[in-house]
Amino acid sequence: MAQALDTWQIRASCRGPHAEIFFPPAHAERKEEKLQREAHAKAICSTCSVQSDCLDYAVRIREPHGIWGGLNEMERKLLTDRQAG
Repeated sequence: MAQALDTWQIRASCRGPHAEIFFPPAHAERKEEKLQREAHAKAICSTCSVQSDCLDYAVRIREPHGIWGGLNEMERKLLTDRQAG
């Protein structure tokens, strides 16, 4: 299973120098800055060939931070809550 995981991660559009936009900065960011950063990250996700693999992974491990598969933390929580019932 780890090998399959590595395969999708290698093909992810978020790899590279812009990867930091997928996670909050170490300093506090204003709401407008957060929304801009997340919109940019989500735009990259929307063109990614492994978006669903990424989202499945983040939901499965309950990733608490960042944009994964085009969803932020709250959006992933809402998704899992809906799936639970």
